[in-house]
Amino acid sequence: MKRNSGALLILLQLVLFSLQEVGLSLHIGEVDFRKDQFPQDFVFGAGTSAYQVEGAANEDGRSPSIWDTFTHAGGMPDNSTGDVASDGYHKYKEDVKLMAETGLEAYRFSISWSRLIPNGRADVNPKGVEYYNNVIDELVKHGIEPHVSLYHLDLPQILEDEYGGWLSPKIGRFTAYADVCFKEFGDRVRHWTTLVEPNVIGMACYDTGIWPPNRCSYPFGLLNCSIGDSTVEPYIAVHNLLLAHASAVELYRTKYQAVQNGLIGEATKRTIDFNVGWILNPLVFGDYPKVMKTNAGSRIPSFTKAQSKKLQGSFDFIGINHYTSVFVVDTSNGTGEGPRDFMADMFSALTVSRNATPGQFDPNKRIVDPDGLQHMLEYFKDVYGNPPVYIQENGYGYENETLHDTPRIDFLSSFMKSTLNAIRNGANVRGYFVWSFIDVFEFLTGYEAPCGLYHVDFQDEDRKRRPKLSAKWYSDFLRNNGTNFLKTPSPHTTSRAEQ
Repeated sequence: MKRNSGALLILLQLVLFSLQEVGLSLHIGEVDFRKDQFPQDFVFGAGTSAYQVEGAANEDGRSPSIWDTFTHAGGMPDNSTGDVASDGYHKYKEDVKLMAETGLEAYRFSISWSRLIPNGRADVNPKGVEYYNNVIDELVKHGIEPHVSLYHLDLPQILEDEYGGWLSPKIGRFTAYADVCFKEFGDRVRHWTTLVEPNVIGMACYDTGIWPPNRCSYPFGLLNCSIGDSTVEPYIAVHNLLLAHASAVELYRTKYQAVQNGLIGEATKRTIDFNVGWILNPLVFGDYPKVMKTNAGSRIPSFTKAQSKKLQGSFDFIGINHYTSVFVVDTSNGTGEGPRDFMADMFSALTVSRNATPGQFDPNKRIVDPDGLQHMLEYFKDVYGNPPVYIQENGYGYENETLHDTPRIDFLSSFMKSTLNAIRNGANVRGYFVWSFIDVFEFLTGYEAPCGLYHVDFQDEDRKRRPKLSAKWYSDFLRNNGTNFLKTPSPHTTSRAEQ
């Protein structure tokens, strides 16, 4: 596959859990790898997303997204919102300068559909076009490659109200939005992402209901949802997301790719089929995994022959977000009768330790398992034909952190080493992005467990940025080919980030 062919990327989130756990237990020994041991064209970067970083929720014509509605209704554990967030909308020049000083080669961010097309379907907002043009131009000026996601969980609320959002087959609105993005920004953007975390959207938004639009049904939801059907809606929503992806890819390849030369990508065996194969099998093989169709039966929609043909091969690379691993316990002998949701259809229970009680899975706990990332990268090689892969999110957040964030350095260095090991074993990995470049509004924890390389003072109206030790470590690795070992910090790095 040529490097300059056009590509849309769906970011496949392998596992997304809360990054709250303070204790970080690693058994990694000394790591001494260098940047020059990665392939010459390997890209190192960092990322954010529109709702999580921009703020300016009511400025320059932006309309509410489903996350605005959710947070304003008190949906977050700390009652936070993204109204101001990290104020990236006003501070993008400062942030890009920090990226250049850090040595980032690429920056992954998303476009707000609500900012670009406030009514969700027509009437492009010139202020939105101007803002994203400015961000992209600033990145290009500093030699930083923009990696752009079209959709990062922030559907315009007006489309949710009008036709039920992703539960509707009206995917033409997304295709039209993608058309505007390709037209306005595609001359400078070479890596596009269609949809971020489609499998997580199915689970968190339509099964457990913990994320907007908060749809679930008893007894499956983790919240007291007032609307939804956990047994069917996750499958319907992801089905429509996949069709929206295929439509955007077809548009790009027929109308823009030859001129713009961009890339489009897709961001135990049964459990892997449900979590990974749910998205990748239709893109690689044209249909859902057999075990999903068997277990879900008529509750999972079918693709027509034309849809299957359009889906198959509709990516040039795969993007993954990886944070943790889980233990899987077979529950197929005790499933019983009655309704099942997506999680029950797996006939598996997830736990965070070998000795935990099956089914008592706490999403706020997680295993730090660098080998898990390596195994998944090699799984893509063995099962899906070794497609190009970008690790588009990998990071660690914890409460009560300081600027002396050595746990984050341990975490990142161990996962980077696992990435290198997978490459040495033949996996076709093209890039690695730290989550997140600066502290942002986190979808699970608000502002309580930040993940950034740079601290943002959310109590300061100016949202002052300060480098953490991890920013200096990552910069040394990128700029000086520094070996990935934990250096003795200077005294000035030991103050609390909150002070």
